[in-house]
Amino acid sequence: MNAQPDRRPAPTGQQPGGKGGKPGRTPRPHRRPKKDPVRLLAYTALRAVAERDAYANLVLPPLLKKARDGGDFDARDAALATELVYGTLRHQGTYDAIVAACVDRPLREVDPPVLDVLTLGAHQLLGTRIPSHAAVSASVELARVVLGDGRAKFVNAVLRKVAADDLDGWLAKVAPAYDEDPEQHLAVMHSHPRWVVSALWDALGGGSAGMEDLLEADNERPDVTLVARPGRTTADELRAALGEDALPGRWSPYAVRLTEGGEPGAIEAVRDGRAGVQDEGSQLVALALAKAPVEGSDRWWLDGCAGPGGKAAMLAGLASERGAFLLASEKQPHRARLVERSLAGNPGPYQVIAADGTRPPWRPGSFDRVLVDVPCTGLGALRRRPEARWRRRPEDVAGFAPLQRGLLTEALRAVRVGGVVGYATCSPHLAETRTVVDDVLKQHGGAELLDARPYLEGVGMLGDGPDVQLWPHLHGTDAMYLALLRRTA
Repeated sequence: MNAQPDRRPAPTGQQPGGKGGKPGRTPRPHRRPKKDPVRLLAYTALRAVAERDAYANLVLPPLLKKARDGGDFDARDAALATELVYGTLRHQGTYDAIVAACVDRPLREVDPPVLDVLTLGAHQLLGTRIPSHAAVSASVELARVVLGDGRAKFVNAVLRKVAADDLDGWLAKVAPAYDEDPEQHLAVMHSHPRWVVSALWDALGGGSAGMEDLLEADNERPDVTLVARPGRTTADELRAALGEDALPGRWSPYAVRLTEGGEPGAIEAVRDGRAGVQDEGSQLVALALAKAPVEGSDRWWLDGCAGPGGKAAMLAGLASERGAFLLASEKQPHRARLVERSLAGNPGPYQVIAADGTRPPWRPGSFDRVLVDVPCTGLGALRRRPEARWRRRPEDVAGFAPLQRGLLTEALRAVRVGGVVGYATCSPHLAETRTVVDDVLKQHGGAELLDARPYLEGVGMLGDGPDVQLWPHLHGTDAMYLALLRRTA
């Protein structure tokens, strides 16, 4: 369960259930497999995630659009395909453990395309209300289409074993007892790699109840949350335009939550840039930086890691309301173009540049406020990108460390004395959050840590401070982290 099987294409060769049959038996007439467009699309998306390291939230929308445009899909088909893709990815670890108990070889020896069909079938059997016979039959037909008749027989045999019990029954068989191995128990029960369970537990603290709530929240479909961009529209105007399709945000005065079935791309305010899709935790980070008091002038703001542009757009709107200027910097040119698109139409002055925040072109002490939302493992956004939990490795944490420290160090150099820096990341891993801040503060010497909690007004359960860690199960947001630092010398 700890090491996930490699799902990349394997060299072709003899496969289980190949050609041939018992001598003397008259072969049945060959029947062409039936193509199920919903399951074929789901399989195509899963293969893209496995083969190309793609993200489902980027792969799935164009596939669904093509299917709808071709007349093959209606809204119910699209909803089922979406559930099959995300459900399979979220619970992949649990399904792998169950499938492993039903095959006669290590999972790493099962071809990745076959394993994708098996886990897709396991989700239909154990995670949906699809009748067992229909789930097995549809999976075997899919296997015939994409794998061939020989491997379809193998899929049929394995899924019939999976169908012999329900999810609770299987978990009782494949998950170790909590008392014997609590981390591995939670890893199998809630479909997270063991090292991720360990890291989240260290960051969260406390007993198993809070951990189970967090892991369960990681496996739930998050709300689609919009931001009413300051200076361009308001949350009230956005909700009025959407009617029953919208609810107020939990914490941010700029947030609007879409009810089930809402389609952001169809909303006029999103199409013309007055609103955008942005998790409420991300909005709170930008708002807290803007609320924190600075000593002296408040005219020059910097977003040092601006791509793809959500926080930059909010900061630009807030800055324009105060007559301040925002410089949005992003290292990758293609992501800088996304920032330009997000900021287009902002009423106040701003500029977007492609620059490396660890080797900045600006002079030290140029800014009153600086935000660095640093690259990280993304363990705080597993609800939205469930495949990241299987893609990341423990060594990735150490790989990001020099960049995170470098960006925060340069942010402190960029801000003037009396100004404020916000260090943010979408990961609760302590090595990407408090450890980075503590190390840089020790090395820098000319900054102090502010209590960030007062600037997340109305948000409860923020811990002892002075930094802030948001959680999916407590706040309904991604697990965003924020530390506020003031330059003192």
